Amino acid sequence: MIGFEREYSEIEGTIEVALRWCDSREERVASYANSRPTTGGGTHELGFRDGLAAAVTTYAREQQLLTPSGPDFTLTQLGAGLTAVVAVKLDRPEFEGATRDRLGNGPVRACVAEAVREHLAAWFHANPAQATAVLARIPMTARHR
Repeated sequence: MIGFEREYSEIEGTIEVALRWCDSREERVASYANSRPTTGGGTHELGFRDGLAAAVTTYAREQQLLTPSGPDFTLTQLGAGLTAVVAVKLDRPEFEGATRDRLGNGPVRACVAEAVREHLAAWFHANPAQATAVLARIPMTARHR
């Protein structure tokens, strides 16, 4: 299990993320804003996905599993077996959608992406055996393009 919490003054709030890869081929990502389920996703979930893809792609390139000029991993490739919870607590959340089930705060995306990228990169370097196991889950065709 990988988890962290980080406060950002830029968004006047806190980011909490927990994730792990399991044996399932299914992806399960749940997101929340101020303890309210955001079943429509939103900027915090997009930021999580951006940061995840950046961290895994960078680490795979460092380990020479991807060529420097090759395409980045896609979220579909990285999602197999992923279970994650992404939660933000904001002073002023902006909900969108007909049922107000999607977070719309623009700056949240960049902050969540940065936090996930930095934390996951540090975790990969501190836990190389587990990082190798995560990368091994990605289909071979995706790693050798």
